[in-house]
Amino acid sequence: MQFLNGTFFSRDCRKVYVDDCASHNSIPEKSKLKWKKPNPEWKIGGKGEGRTAEPGGDGKFIEEAPREGQATVFDLYLDNSVRPVFRKDRHVLRPEYVPSKLPHRDNEIDQLASILVTALKGGRPSNILIFGKTGTGKTACIKYLQKEIDKKSSADYQKVHCTYINCQIVDTEYGILASIGNMFVKDWNERIPFTGWPTEKVYNHLREKMDEVGGIALIVLDEIDKLVFKSGDDVLYHLTTLNEDLKNAKMSIIGISNDSKFTELLDPRVQTRLGEERMVFPPYNAQELLDILKQRSGLAFEENSLDEPVISLCAAFAAQEHGDARRALDLLRVSGELAERERSSKVTERHVWKAKDKIELDVQMELVKTLPTQSKLLLFGIILKSEESLTIQTTGEVYDIYRELCYRTNTQPVSQRRITDLISELDMLGLINARVRSFGRGGRTREIQLSVNVPDTKKALYDDEVVRELMDYSSSQQRLI
Repeated sequence: MQFLNGTFFSRDCRKVYVDDCASHNSIPEKSKLKWKKPNPEWKIGGKGEGRTAEPGGDGKFIEEAPREGQATVFDLYLDNSVRPVFRKDRHVLRPEYVPSKLPHRDNEIDQLASILVTALKGGRPSNILIFGKTGTGKTACIKYLQKEIDKKSSADYQKVHCTYINCQIVDTEYGILASIGNMFVKDWNERIPFTGWPTEKVYNHLREKMDEVGGIALIVLDEIDKLVFKSGDDVLYHLTTLNEDLKNAKMSIIGISNDSKFTELLDPRVQTRLGEERMVFPPYNAQELLDILKQRSGLAFEENSLDEPVISLCAAFAAQEHGDARRALDLLRVSGELAERERSSKVTERHVWKAKDKIELDVQMELVKTLPTQSKLLLFGIILKSEESLTIQTTGEVYDIYRELCYRTNTQPVSQRRITDLISELDMLGLINARVRSFGRGGRTREIQLSVNVPDTKKALYDDEVVRELMDYSSSQQRLI
């Protein structure tokens, strides 16, 4: 705590106002300290609050009490004089929203329903693998069917337990088994911990709890290919053989993936059991995307707040990119948000074009453009080495080419120790992949690989005047340093 002009300040700069302090060097009693929250508008005055201090006054700070209706930076955007573009709930334009009706997916829903109805009758449905590009309605259809199953799962029909797991988030064998097992645990003390148990114990606990509860379990594994790439197929083997160990319960798996080739990585036994039924969701065409956007826009936007061509333009852009409904919805939502920020009462074609540019902004390339010159030269050197078929480079090799580039551009090079820090920064930004490799007594080094598209990255680097001097340079011209 520091003392200044009759006022004590804590470490976080919160002010302690001293009502009555006899000496600047004395610490007042605890009862005389009043804690004040930080406020940008401080007044200087004497003992009477609100008095302005003249130079040479007692110098005490007095916090002005916040006034009701005080202006803030949000006032412009909270002004109700402009008719709003959105209704209260714009969530309907988000991919996670599941409408009461899914346009142009009736055939797929009927096909899935004919398979899953077995669960309501007390039997185990076939395992299903669903393939299709991003934004073709795979996840939305499954979540829609989960709601429909919950409506029917009652005393008249077999109890069905549905659980949804995104394997891009939960991507380990332990995490998958624990997530499924905890769905059947009511007592918090019996839940499987986040970590710490042997996998065998987790599996046995899952099996016991499923048998206790009984019924049919439908396990949805979205982005299932991410699980296989990260953790292999052991967990899928355990899940597909779990029914052999269950007595009072049964389980089926529904896998969702954008990559149909991931099954080539599976054990043949897992392939056979997992892919009992397979479905492919086709991309939406422009007219189908138009119908989807019309349905959602009626829920999200105020009447007459969209210019007539807006929805058609969003649908056309998304149809050009393999019929992605998520892309179309994002375009429409961002267009509306841009109009809202401009305090416009209508969304126009101009807003759609701006939204397209905003969404297509390549974050990696923007990061490259904003790097300092030393980091750009370092990254350019890594690119040059990679073009020599040196996909994996060491810190020493990278530093040699970096020093050469500094010489060619008349730039003062930094030390090798500093280069190590810059490599770590590029790794953190996701532009390269740098992992430390130990050689025992031979020491340690970093193995460096590129994580970016080379032509696009070089184009972004050439925007820098210094790097542009190296356009005609190749690493074969490197001097012996």
